[in-house]
Amino acid sequence: MLRLLCLSLLALALSSCSYIGYGRGDADYQPGNLGTTPSPSERKAKIAAEERGDFFYGRRYYVKKTRFWGYLRKPGQSAKKARLVIFNEAIKRNPDRLPEAGARKLYGFDQNYEYKIYGRYTGRTLYEPNSNQFLPEFLLTNYQLLDQNPGWLFSPNDFYSPVRLTLLP
Repeated sequence: MLRLLCLSLLALALSSCSYIGYGRGDADYQPGNLGTTPSPSERKAKIAAEERGDFFYGRRYYVKKTRFWGYLRKPGQSAKKARLVIFNEAIKRNPDRLPEAGARKLYGFDQNYEYKIYGRYTGRTLYEPNSNQFLPEFLLTNYQLLDQNPGWLFSPNDFYSPVRLTLLP
């Protein structure tokens, strides 16, 4: 009887799980929670037409208790080549580093915002213990907000969770 009860509970738990469908064909994917727009072809055209220069395009990726800032990519480069980075804030603080006293917005309020990021890679690799990753350090010198709702990052079926790493190129 106990075995039957355990199997029933396991079946119930498994049936309530949702599958995001990473890497599946367009016909049978389930959209993620970052939006399905723009379409992949629109995103590709936008990237091809991007302004070029001595800066990076950055997408904020906030996960609780982690120290990385988000993904950076060169102008004209696909998000699939973006690198998750840790900012060195010796020159400029990151966009969501607000005063703690009386701040109306919380750290990480800019999750998924897109920025133009100025600075350079320092050549150092830093360990981020909460995600168990070695990530490049980027010396931030300035930034400019471009879009507060740019949609998905790597694929229309991207799924964001604020408590665990889910967005990987």
